[in-house]
Amino acid sequence: MKKKSKKIISKRKQMPFDFRVGFGYDIHRMTDGRELILGGYKIDYPKGMLGHSDGDLVIHSVCDAILGAINEGEIGVYFPPTDLTLMGISSSVIAEKVLEMLKKRKARINQIDVTLVAEEPKIKPYYEPIKKSLSKIFDLPAQRVSFKAKSMEGLGEVGRGEAMICYAVASIILG
Repeated sequence: MKKKSKKIISKRKQMPFDFRVGFGYDIHRMTDGRELILGGYKIDYPKGMLGHSDGDLVIHSVCDAILGAINEGEIGVYFPPTDLTLMGISSSVIAEKVLEMLKKRKARINQIDVTLVAEEPKIKPYYEPIKKSLSKIFDLPAQRVSFKAKSMEGLGEVGRGEAMICYAVASIILG
């Protein structure tokens, strides 16, 4: 059995690239009077996300997934909520910074997979525009971007329409 393990390890060393996966998560409260921006796409709705930035929890979770894959922490390290000069910053700017970090590491995104958890508004009609927006922001072909939404079936803060949650996975290739 040990001989097999050594063969697998020696083959791994010969791979021309390093494949990584990162996981991201974000949650924001909904509030009246703010724009609802999801994945860089503005949705006409009377509530938006409460947050230090524009509150785009989709971009935030994708950025955290990318940073996790390259072992660079999370966006709060680079864009702390205590920095008042960043108040209202566009999440697309946050994504640009994360993509610069990726480039410095000679890495590229292979694929992103995003699941938004929201009770309202209904997100299904926005799948394609959000997917297209994410594709543009993260410079990926649309077939490498997965976006979907689920509800909480009326349970908890999300189920009452008080908040949204977003989960993201990003696969990254270094080298």
